[in-house]
Amino acid sequence: MSLLEYKNVTMQFGGLRATDDVSFKVETGEIVGLIGPNGAGKTTLFALASGFLHPTKGEIWFDGRRVDRLAPPDICEAGLARTYQIVRPFGEMTVLENVMIGAFLHCRARSDAEEMAAQVLERVGLASRSSQIARTLTLAGRKRLEVAKALATKPKLLLLDEVMAGLNTVETDQMLELIHSVRADGVSVLVIEHNMQAIMRLSDRIVVIHHGQKIGDGDPSAVASDPDVVAAYLGESYQGKHANA
Repeated sequence: MSLLEYKNVTMQFGGLRATDDVSFKVETGEIVGLIGPNGAGKTTLFALASGFLHPTKGEIWFDGRRVDRLAPPDICEAGLARTYQIVRPFGEMTVLENVMIGAFLHCRARSDAEEMAAQVLERVGLASRSSQIARTLTLAGRKRLEVAKALATKPKLLLLDEVMAGLNTVETDQMLELIHSVRADGVSVLVIEHNMQAIMRLSDRIVVIHHGQKIGDGDPSAVASDPDVVAAYLGESYQGKHANA
């Protein structure tokens, strides 16, 4: 049984079909990359899985349960958490207080939520920033805080929306290391990313979306050499550069 499965999912906004009969799976223990041009429907698929949108057609199953009609809090409690492309921390709260909000999903006492949040901050490398006002963090710090807020809900599956966008090479490498360590802790990952070098290094498997449709699904080397994917998204220069990688 797959951990997450999209079954023939279509999302229609009036005359716009954001996703068109999309089907793919994320298995337990996998890191799956979700790539495609801007406007391809990737973030819509995240919104559908996390309950912020309900598909026009099709089904979404998570951990053996159909979730496409559930509310976001119920899906999060079931073990699916997401981050957002545009990071918006609770700016006037401390870093610790931001993460405590996620911890309160499972903790009823403030002391328990504070303890869990502190552990998560240690986990993502922000322990020394726990008392800092969240809006004063660097972009890299805010990205890590976004991951920490999601991890505090104790997810089985983490949906990461461009957590490496805007980061320099060193910061990107650190984020890749963090994501791999999250998987090592037993959390599966579905990640949207436009940094092709990073996503190819990170992913066990890559799903490609174009104009709302799935046009590729396979290991990174297979996807990088797929003519349809190259034509729609990667480009001939990428294929040539990585042909012998």
